[in-house]
Amino acid sequence: MTSPPIPPKLRDVATSAVRILKVPEDRAGQRVDNFLLGQLKGAPRSLIYKLMRSGQVRVNGGRTKAERKLEAGDEVRIPPVRLTEEGEKSAPPDAFMARLEAAIVYEDARLLALNKPSGVASHGGSGISFGAIETLRALRPNQSLELVHRLDRDTSGLLIVAKKRSALTELQALMREDDRVQGRGISKRYLTLLVGRMPDGTMSVDAPLHIGLRQGGERHVQVNAAGKPSLSHFRVLERRGGHSYCEVRIETGRTHQIRVHAQHLGHPVAGDDKYGDPAVNKRLREQIGLKRLFLHAASLEFSLDDGKTPYLLNAPLADELAEALNRLG
Repeated sequence: MTSPPIPPKLRDVATSAVRILKVPEDRAGQRVDNFLLGQLKGAPRSLIYKLMRSGQVRVNGGRTKAERKLEAGDEVRIPPVRLTEEGEKSAPPDAFMARLEAAIVYEDARLLALNKPSGVASHGGSGISFGAIETLRALRPNQSLELVHRLDRDTSGLLIVAKKRSALTELQALMREDDRVQGRGISKRYLTLLVGRMPDGTMSVDAPLHIGLRQGGERHVQVNAAGKPSLSHFRVLERRGGHSYCEVRIETGRTHQIRVHAQHLGHPVAGDDKYGDPAVNKRLREQIGLKRLFLHAASLEFSLDDGKTPYLLNAPLADELAEALNRLG
């Protein structure tokens, strides 16, 4: 007797046996964690990482790391996983969904651009139930949305999400450093308030960055010769209240790059609790109500289709940052 088909809403529950999946051509270059998230719809990112750390997920018979890039023909072992039924899954709060819906500043058939608010994580995990990508997926349940890149939780501004696998592949290729060196990559422009008076003109910081761990497992980035090459260009736009409102263009996309390079210059980002000046942060909080990191991803410029389709995406400065800037005089 043939078993009845599994109802669509129960498809994620019925992973009671080990699966070996062969990576198709159109998934070549995808990270293992993102591949698994696509296969285990609804699984929290924390579960995905736990499966990899414990060795239950394997690629070509061996243990793997989240950041490994898959190749066509790789065999991925996915263990039995018990997930809740789709109807039982919690959903982002309605008010939060409405807030992110209103924050979409551009959308076409291939991608959408979100003006991510400060305090919203790019993705869930580590105690965060819903990040930007999970909420956008709830808003667009019939689309296959994937993050192209990430923004720090405290940073506001442009976050790009691909709606098609081909767009994801092309955009991530543009993000790679070798493509930027050839002048075909993504031009990234940020706005920030730096503590103190920066010199006139453009100041370039070419300083390698290394990610370390503090006691307790907290990530901490510092300038270190053993780190990865990192290049940032700072230019003063205005001087306000003894501080410097700047444009920053980055040629590499390292973790906390602008924040650490600004600290390296001796002019940390205002409101930066990790790399900034606590006394100045306290004063700015009391005087102008600055309660967050003053860093905003303002624009991204790139071309798809081998340069044939140009994009220039902009996200206006967050209201709370504009208000704080005005209060500086």
